[in-house]
Amino acid sequence: MTSSIKHRALITGASSGIGKATALAFAKAGIDVALVSRSQEKLAEVVTSVKEIGVEGKAYPLDLAKIEEVKVGIEKIAADFAPIDILVNNAGIGYTGLLMDTPLGDWQKVINLNLTSIFQSIQAILPTLRQQKRGTIINVSSIAGEQTFPGWGAYSVSKAGLIALSKILATEERSNGIRVVTICPGAVNTPIWDTVQVELNRGAMLTPEIVAQSILHAVLMPESAVIESMTLMPSAGVL
Repeated sequence: MTSSIKHRALITGASSGIGKATALAFAKAGIDVALVSRSQEKLAEVVTSVKEIGVEGKAYPLDLAKIEEVKVGIEKIAADFAPIDILVNNAGIGYTGLLMDTPLGDWQKVINLNLTSIFQSIQAILPTLRQQKRGTIINVSSIAGEQTFPGWGAYSVSKAGLIALSKILATEERSNGIRVVTICPGAVNTPIWDTVQVELNRGAMLTPEIVAQSILHAVLMPESAVIESMTLMPSAGVL
């Protein structure tokens, strides 16, 4: 069931992987998209594809790893692309290594991007959603936030923290008409696997397009309902 409301979404990590697939899925559903990522060049390619589908799309280069700049940056994007009613927090990084061997700088880098930048993005968008008395926030977590995977400590902690953040936010903002959805995919064949030292069968993984369709489904639920959490796994199970 689709809504007659004209939606406008802000998607982080939108230049590749799940973020790019979500932008294209949203565009096909008639949702205008503000696309956030570090790479202006890659974002421009996605914007071109979105516009060819027939909706409004705009690129906003922003490095979410620079925590002190995130809130102000997202506030400016929200003001320029108003009125946004959907926020998809997708940007993140992978990291592998035993907890004992994880340098503090690496730990902080993972927590900053995978959790704190989302906290800041939410704080930037909430005033608008509260004023509208409606809106949907999608937080892309991971099966690693629900299950323990040795060697994935920093990553798992960041994703488990995101699940907790989502649950608390949902409770706090429900009375303001704001829905919060946590999606926890299993292994997805995205560029994140290019940066971690793990050998897996990428052909058996979920595709970004499958995850994007699940996100779209959650967004287009009638406003009287919410999919609070969703665990999406490859049919092959944990790889």
